[in-house]
Amino acid sequence: MITRKSSPVALRSTLRIYLLYSQRALHARASAPPIPSPTPFVPDSSTFLSLIGRGLSQHTTKIPNWQSLFSLTSTQLRNLGVEPARTRRYLLWWRDRFRKGVFGIGGDLKHVNNGEAEVRIVEVPVPGSEASKPNINGVPPEVIPPRMKRLVVNELPEVIGKRPKLADLRPVEGMKVRGARTIVGPYIYPVKGTSGSVAKIKVQEGMWEVKRGVKVDGGERRKVQVRRKRLLEQRKTTRK
Repeated sequence: MITRKSSPVALRSTLRIYLLYSQRALHARASAPPIPSPTPFVPDSSTFLSLIGRGLSQHTTKIPNWQSLFSLTSTQLRNLGVEPARTRRYLLWWRDRFRKGVFGIGGDLKHVNNGEAEVRIVEVPVPGSEASKPNINGVPPEVIPPRMKRLVVNELPEVIGKRPKLADLRPVEGMKVRGARTIVGPYIYPVKGTSGSVAKIKVQEGMWEVKRGVKVDGGERRKVQVRRKRLLEQRKTTRK
């Protein structure tokens, strides 16, 4: 009986196919990532799709609830009509960020009513900044007041009225105090009669959108080729 030896190329090809199918089998068995809980600023799937932009709000009917938003695979999204592929990749990318607790502006707000939240400036003393001058020649020591810090917070007025400590307050990401008492940040508008110390922020289309890059000279892969072709055309025109 004549036995035919397999060539090294055929063996490598067979091994590659085996590893590919093994990898797919492992992915199929892998447990699905956890579904995060909605937040006060992002309570449902339609709000999430509206916030991340790129026209994904038009697919609200295809992704009707929070469970499907974080459980549908790329293939299932394609079958539902979420096109093109870069849009699906963008949705999956934002979905993974949200799962890790990475939000856009307003994502960390706690007190939200109908998609709108109020932020205000509070001034609290910095712990350990109190000091006093020593007693010299019988003169009583002079107490130096503590250093104050201004924060932009999303707290209820009754909580602020109790004069909370600095450790008990959490500043709002993406907002800061400019000057004496003015809140600055994207997508906020001041409340009348507060001189800018109180502002509101409301859910809007595309607040978290990451703009697509613009290809220059055909992009990274074709940049050298496009620029060389342009240079040759310029040389031809100058010779004429």
